Amino acid sequence: MNHDRYGLPLTTTSDRAAACYVDGVDRTLAALHGAGAAFDAAIAEDPDFAVAHIGRARVHQLNMEGSDARAEAAKARQLAAAASPRERQHIEIIASVIEGQARKATAAAEQHLEDYPRDAQVLSLLLGAFGLYAFSGRADHDAARLAISERHARDYGDDWWFLTYLGWSKTEAGDVVTGRAITERGYTLKPENAGAAHAMAHALFEQGDGTEGRAFLSAWLPANDRTSFLQGHLAWHLALIAIEEGDADGALDIYERHIKPAGRPYPPLNIYTDTASLLWRLSLAGKTGLEQHWKDVAAYGEGYFPKAGVHFADVHHALVAATTTGGALKTRLAEMEARQAGGKLAPGPSAIGLCQGIAAFAAGDHGEAVRILAPLMPELVRIGGSHAQRELWEDTFILACLRAGQGRQARDLISDRLHRRPSRRDLAWSKEAALSQPSP
Repeated sequence: MNHDRYGLPLTTTSDRAAACYVDGVDRTLAALHGAGAAFDAAIAEDPDFAVAHIGRARVHQLNMEGSDARAEAAKARQLAAAASPRERQHIEIIASVIEGQARKATAAAEQHLEDYPRDAQVLSLLLGAFGLYAFSGRADHDAARLAISERHARDYGDDWWFLTYLGWSKTEAGDVVTGRAITERGYTLKPENAGAAHAMAHALFEQGDGTEGRAFLSAWLPANDRTSFLQGHLAWHLALIAIEEGDADGALDIYERHIKPAGRPYPPLNIYTDTASLLWRLSLAGKTGLEQHWKDVAAYGEGYFPKAGVHFADVHHALVAATTTGGALKTRLAEMEARQAGGKLAPGPSAIGLCQGIAAFAAGDHGEAVRILAPLMPELVRIGGSHAQRELWEDTFILACLRAGQGRQARDLISDRLHRRPSRRDLAWSKEAALSQPSP
């Protein structure tokens, strides 16, 4: 009998199909290009290989090829009758994710891992900045991700993929020193793993180490050019360092060379959120002349996210719409409100409020932006993503406070951020906030 890399039996008699499947899984876990081709090769060797079909479906889903993803998931379900109980559950969980049944998939994945803790693909669904926990709307998703990673640490040992996500989970939960050390262990085992490079970028960001972060990413990106679908997002991290250091021109150059949407072979959710968020950050940093870039991102979003549905895309849509056309934002807010009324907006009304705050800021009504955003700062975590991604809304709130002459409102948030990590921008904002306080 064939087995995957984690020792789990595979229902195929073809050694070649099994090897291609293992390659596809590893490429998916490492965020490397070629996973779809590997699963296709496994299916060509054994057309009845059910888990290869669901692996292919997952790649289609990541690329927002919805009809193809659903078709492959349906084929996997059809073939699952001849598969093992573990494989049948595996297929059903991933199919549920593809069908947008996140709560069902989460509960099923947690139960499945009690019986099959080394089913890495299922565990991976729960983890990451875009995983089921992160997009659940829970305020404790960082803790939930860390808890399940620690629960299964003995099951994985020194596995290169698992160490990466255990380390990243610790970093996001606030234990940056331990998180970085674990991430570095995983990175050493497989340096080409883009997930490890990504986790390293986050650890260096959380430590406020721009010099080392720039050196690390500037070496990793060209050495692994065109190998990973996280390439654009890692360039985004490099651009954040440039903005932090006051080099908006350098950040825009990185955007134009590596991040802007035209022809990028990356998952659409990454492209849309990276482009919209970086342009907004550049605007906050005082960069002008971005109008054509905003129009390009708006056109891209209309192609992949024309209606409300993926809430992380929706809150980024607000950045684009507020900058290009207010009418689109009004429509999107109405759609989000309808989803909220139907219990389908995971973060709840806070996501709508964040969009409204962005609209007020873009309109120059900084006092209104402060009024809307202030009570939402503790709720910001509910939209998911990482600390680095969510800081955009904190930055907007801080600047709104400063421009509205309400530095006191921003003082505690800035202090909390500086307590977490050093930041040249936050130090400058802290001084500006202090100067904006009324005299006693």
